[in-house]
Amino acid sequence: MDPATLIGIGLALGGIFMSMILEGSSPVAIILPAPMMLVLCGTIGAAMAGGLLKDTTGSIKWLKMALLAKPTTADGLVEDLVRLADRARREGLLALEDAAREVEDPFLRRGLELAIDGTDPEELREILEAEITAKRKEYKQGGKLFADMGGYGPTLGVIGTVVSLVHVLANLSSPEELGKLIAAAFVATLWGVMSANVLWLPMANKIKRLGEITTQQMELVIEGVLSIQAGVNPRLIQQKLRSYLPADGKATDDDKPAKAAA
Repeated sequence: MDPATLIGIGLALGGIFMSMILEGSSPVAIILPAPMMLVLCGTIGAAMAGGLLKDTTGSIKWLKMALLAKPTTADGLVEDLVRLADRARREGLLALEDAAREVEDPFLRRGLELAIDGTDPEELREILEAEITAKRKEYKQGGKLFADMGGYGPTLGVIGTVVSLVHVLANLSSPEELGKLIAAAFVATLWGVMSANVLWLPMANKIKRLGEITTQQMELVIEGVLSIQAGVNPRLIQQKLRSYLPADGKATDDDKPAKAAA
């Protein structure tokens, strides 16, 4: 898995708690059930109200993905496409029928099956691009709940602080308790802002980033499959696909595809 999200969240929380310790406070001081419950439950409820029930229940999948997903790289994908192109050029497109069943990437497998079945190149592109559009919408919807929670969190924190301050004003007859009560009141604002900027918004951005990587690789597959269908030289396919890769990924593909096409 990619540990960036877990490391980032840990670093952010560590910095917050360490600053509290250096200021002479204790992280335990902000572990108050009432404001935490108000902010967290209120944030989830507000985000749930703005969508469908399946959006909320499906958020567990997206949460796991944001924390534990391992982004795939295009290195092996380019190598596979060039290898398939080399075989199709030597043995014909129909020779890929058995190889297509062994392909792990479902999008690449569907593309190869359509090409083998003789689908018109323009229709093949339209079909696969429609899948990319649907996948892009899926990731956008997956990150929307967390982005909404990032927007509602600070506001719910302010509401929690106002609720607590009402309690403070009701106890003005006990001045010795005012300091403690006022400090507790602002814990809700802290949790609202902290949860939004340390948890929810980073989760939304991570899901968005994973969606970008996935759709970019799907676009790479489309170009590769269409080139295979057209009978393009494997080395030209290699160069074409490498042109779609980011600069830091092109160097890693210099040798592997060349060996596959040899």
